[in-house]
Amino acid sequence: MKKILIVDDSPTERHFLGELLTKNGFQIITLESGEEAVSRTKEIMPDLILMDVVMPGMNGFQATRTISRDEPTKNIPIIMCTSKNQETDMVWAKRQGATEYVVKPVDPQELLNKIAAL
Repeated sequence: MKKILIVDDSPTERHFLGELLTKNGFQIITLESGEEAVSRTKEIMPDLILMDVVMPGMNGFQATRTISRDEPTKNIPIIMCTSKNQETDMVWAKRQGATEYVVKPVDPQELLNKIAAL
């Protein structure tokens, strides 16, 4: 697993996750919205997507559902990275097609462990 797509509307989060993953040998691509993720995932074909939930326009749940149900992209694992920390949010994320769920602020080691387990 080398190419990771980070989808988050926060420049700070994109920078933090990008730095962490680059230092650990991953190639990263960043996008700012759920719409961009849906329209560009087939072109990028990442090995993994880190998806924020709360974004303007199409949220991360909607983007995850679309990507995980589209034939060319349905096997790309998606880890939700979000400040939404309720059990119902985690269950809903899995129902939309998320593989894993990480609560912000992201614990770097927890994220790297979840990536390694995929």
